[in-house]
Amino acid sequence: MEGAPTPAVRGRGTAENPRNRVEEIEVVPDLEAPEDERPAPATRFFRDLSKSIIATNDTPDVGFSASVNPYRGCEHGCVYCYARPTHEYLGFSAGLDFETRILVKEDAPGLLRRELSSPSWRPQLLALSGVTDPYQPVERRLRLTRRCLEVLAEFRNPATIVTKNHLVTRDADVLAGLARHRAASVFVSVTTLDPELARSMEPRASTPSRRFAAVAALAAAGVPAGVMIGPVIPGLTEYEIPAILSAAAKAGARFAGHIMLRLPFGVKDLFDRWLERHAPGKRKKILGRIRGVRGGKLNETGFGSRMRGEGPIADQIHQLFKVTCRRLGLADHAPELSVEAFRRPDPPQLTLFL
Repeated sequence: MEGAPTPAVRGRGTAENPRNRVEEIEVVPDLEAPEDERPAPATRFFRDLSKSIIATNDTPDVGFSASVNPYRGCEHGCVYCYARPTHEYLGFSAGLDFETRILVKEDAPGLLRRELSSPSWRPQLLALSGVTDPYQPVERRLRLTRRCLEVLAEFRNPATIVTKNHLVTRDADVLAGLARHRAASVFVSVTTLDPELARSMEPRASTPSRRFAAVAALAAAGVPAGVMIGPVIPGLTEYEIPAILSAAAKAGARFAGHIMLRLPFGVKDLFDRWLERHAPGKRKKILGRIRGVRGGKLNETGFGSRMRGEGPIADQIHQLFKVTCRRLGLADHAPELSVEAFRRPDPPQLTLFL
């Protein structure tokens, strides 16, 4: 990257809004304007008028074939988020737009009920969410994820959740009901134990301590809970793996997973700018380590290797994870959920008045 890094934006994961790679028109802000005259990056919400809610995939390294995403974009603002480029297909930037322009699927619960009621639906694990966090801040007000969970509980369709937000504990009652049918599990995603580092990388996600509190609350409610060390950032956070897993075990986690950092498309430049702002002295080392697990690149798209990385550094990270899980008694995978209790509730009765 050339030039001095853009000053950090308070409460945001990135300060840049790079050009959309799939659009011909580019909006260029006036960077020479006085700082107090620049538009504040306030979050705006838009209605998403999608006519279906269950997305399917056939990729072999994701862990699920069907998912529900009540939101597009994510206000958590994680600078490294692999999902940022998906916003470009909506006409937005993968930068600030991704965390300040959120599309809301207001009809998600009704669409989900319709699709689960269809005879064509084959009961299977549903992930919440496959792309962005289902418990980002606006969920506290809109409750779309909770209402989707209530539909899943009505049908007893198994669900798994990955989130960085303590808000998931609000729905422990619904998740516990599903868990009684072996139909629920939750991964709480943890990247670092350092609250300052977390605040700069994941500015609107829950603090690390609150995430472990979420694991404890879910476990106490009878919900199978674990941690996802995601992503592992070579050269920056991989040394924290034993401490994160130890804290998770103390909180009551039963299982754990980990995913290697991947930086698709413009995310690599956003992350590089973040390093220039927040870790300039470690920048070359971190980028070198990332290339060391990505065959000399900053991203790898091949199935399997894109999640795990490859080479000696990646092997060391995986071995550290597995050995630590074994020592702490943590399973290195989520529990297998069951579809045996799935049911389609009877349709509502219609009363005729003669």
